[in-house]
Amino acid sequence: MRKATWVFTMLTVAIIFSVAMSFNARSVRAEGNYEAQNVNQTISVLSNGCVLMNDTITLSGQAPPSFLLGFPYTFGSYVLRCVASDASNTSNTFPVSLSEPLEDHVGFYGIEVDFSNGAPQAFNVQVLFSSILITQDPENSTLYVVTFPTFPSLVTSVDTFNGSIILPTNAQLIAGTITNLTSDLTYSQTNLAAFAYNTSSVEFNIANYGMQVYDVNQLSRQISVNAVGNIMGTDSYYITNLQVNSTLSSVDVLLPPNVTQVTAQDQFGRTMSPPTQDTANMSSYTVTFSTAVDPARSTYFTVTYSLPSGIYIEQQGGANSFALSMTMFQDLDCYINRTTVTFILPQGATLQSFEDSLNGGSYGISKNVFQEEVVINAQEVFSIDSFSVRIVYNYSPLWLGYAPTLWVLVLAMIGCLGVVVLRRPKAPVPVAAVPTAGMRVRPEYIRSFVESYEERMKIVSEIDSLESKARKGRLPRQRYKVQRKTLETRLNTVSRSLNEAKERMRSAGGHYAGLMRELEVAETGLNEYEANVKTIEARHSRGELSLEAYRRLLGDYQRRKEKVESTIDGVLLRLREEIG
Repeated sequence: MRKATWVFTMLTVAIIFSVAMSFNARSVRAEGNYEAQNVNQTISVLSNGCVLMNDTITLSGQAPPSFLLGFPYTFGSYVLRCVASDASNTSNTFPVSLSEPLEDHVGFYGIEVDFSNGAPQAFNVQVLFSSILITQDPENSTLYVVTFPTFPSLVTSVDTFNGSIILPTNAQLIAGTITNLTSDLTYSQTNLAAFAYNTSSVEFNIANYGMQVYDVNQLSRQISVNAVGNIMGTDSYYITNLQVNSTLSSVDVLLPPNVTQVTAQDQFGRTMSPPTQDTANMSSYTVTFSTAVDPARSTYFTVTYSLPSGIYIEQQGGANSFALSMTMFQDLDCYINRTTVTFILPQGATLQSFEDSLNGGSYGISKNVFQEEVVINAQEVFSIDSFSVRIVYNYSPLWLGYAPTLWVLVLAMIGCLGVVVLRRPKAPVPVAAVPTAGMRVRPEYIRSFVESYEERMKIVSEIDSLESKARKGRLPRQRYKVQRKTLETRLNTVSRSLNEAKERMRSAGGHYAGLMRELEVAETGLNEYEANVKTIEARHSRGELSLEAYRRLLGDYQRRKEKVESTIDGVLLRLREEIG
């Protein structure tokens, strides 16, 4: 009996000792030999509605091998990117782990910064959130509300905290939930407690479409150098309007410095109004669409420009050696899902070396018969992803005469072939039957068909927008049911009249029947897109697809959808031209 009592006493002491040591270890990790001396936080609203949180943390004492910080867990699902870097040298980055536990505290989305290779006394942690944190007033499209974490959640207290909010240009503050927010959108606090848990919002007004929320799905930039050293740039954008109750009339694009002859074209190649240059940022241009983009709809557009060769190209040691140097995406003020940059060398040029400072991403070299290209791919690009490129190539001036000589030879061969053909005896030409052309459709019938089709597309877009608002909890259930029933009734009515108009067009034969077949094939493609997206969303939610695979598949399906929508828009455009 005494032995059992002795064993029980020893086990109790061991358990108490281990608990005390565990608590002490957590305390050492939280406090350790360092203190969080100062934290400067900046909340920036980017031009396309994404929100960037930049925390600059200054430590005193010996920095730990890893550092934990976070924010309320509700913001975790909106994180797009997170990057940690040395405050004095932003090119020196540190590995980060997302969705980490913030010690034994629940309700936090934790970020762990790895300092195993050495820690600075001051470092930056930049977290980019999606545009879901921006909401637009349903009654007044010039009013916006941005929601964000007020303070970073650290495992230790902070001596001094200074925060600031950067709104879009010309935005006016209406209200904010931060108690000590000043007129210049700054706030501060001393002795900020560990594990601070707070969410705030700021309401602001911005008129004249000063801010528009959209997603840059794809940016393809092409830089071409011709035989005499002239440089042409072409930026092709694919964007989606994320605003739920207003159209997208213009967007801001960032071009390389010192561009000239800037023009813009829509997805059909039609020239739009000349882009206007921002006086504050000379590399920023505003592109205004000829036709505004409806909510939840996407569009393509292209911006072309010239670049001065004297700034970007320099001659190397040899007479035929040249170097092309450029910096990509400097001062970028938006988030881009996928980016491709292609450098096209002059015909006959030979690539000697290629250097870039891009962190991550990939590149490849494409060699055609007489021309070489360098292609750089990057995903999830924002302001910190600026990188430099230097391409050294050899090019002989003798290639200037290559194209004219080739054309002369081709024309000579065509001339010789023409002489041979003319000297051959002519065989009797059979009379070919002329196919019967389709009947002419009256303009009012064509106009009725186009208007009905566009009305159906608009209603489908409104239903998609309604579904999105319902999923995000922005619409009461009863109101959602009433609005959806109304839209479905309108859709059935329009679909009946559209089917009648489609049969009238098909029965006319000729190219009208061909256009109807193109529309049917395109509509089948849209149905396949919706089915495929639902499938991968279900697989992703069940954990069968990783986030990377899900995004890749979604991007592939999105590109197919874009081609289908371009086909539909092309058919409608041809019918509008017939109306006159």
